[in-house]
Amino acid sequence: MNASQGPGDYDAEEYESFALNDSDERDERVEDADDLDDFDDDYDDDDDDYDDEDDDDLDDAEDEDIDLVVAAYTEEGQRTAIGLTPPVANDLDELVRQLRRLPGDAGAVGFVSLAGDMFVIARVRGPRVQVLLSDGSMAGEWPLARDVADHLDLDELPGEDDFDPIGDLAILEDSGVSEIAMAQYCDDDDSSTDETVLQIAEQLGLADNFETIIAEQNRH
Repeated sequence: MNASQGPGDYDAEEYESFALNDSDERDERVEDADDLDDFDDDYDDDDDDYDDEDDDDLDDAEDEDIDLVVAAYTEEGQRTAIGLTPPVANDLDELVRQLRRLPGDAGAVGFVSLAGDMFVIARVRGPRVQVLLSDGSMAGEWPLARDVADHLDLDELPGEDDFDPIGDLAILEDSGVSEIAMAQYCDDDDSSTDETVLQIAEQLGLADNFETIIAEQNRH
């Protein structure tokens, strides 16, 4: 894979740190489940242009394909991680829904790795969704990767030889993972993508948490 920044929606002037513990930010949280449902409905409506027929051509990831499904968030200045449920490995909408229900001060971040070949990072804060797919060619292999490509509203899907990442390489820049570092992670052919995600988790100070969660997920 070649390190290259794909289309993203990062805006430094609007974005606040994943690590911030700001009382104003906490006041902006969704107040109740009705608001959460409204956000989910809005998100689904915005992405009704997904090509469902093309998605139907892709086989869902089975349990043996799922390396990890983990979320990270910061609450009261403390970073923590939690396991997500397997359906997020095949559906960006479901990943977004599960992340929105976490109590992060500045949103929540989800990590999915499939078959050691690709990882997806999604960051959700209210109605704002940022995504990164480590290998654009995987949009032709896995439904979750296709969802990421559709969310980014690309002019055309990456081809089977388009190994560059697509999405927001700066998705975790405020947490200490620079665009350059993220591009290098995406370009790492020497590690499986679950190993790469653990390296990213280490930069976030969450490697032990991730390893514990992954071990628990692998027992089921």
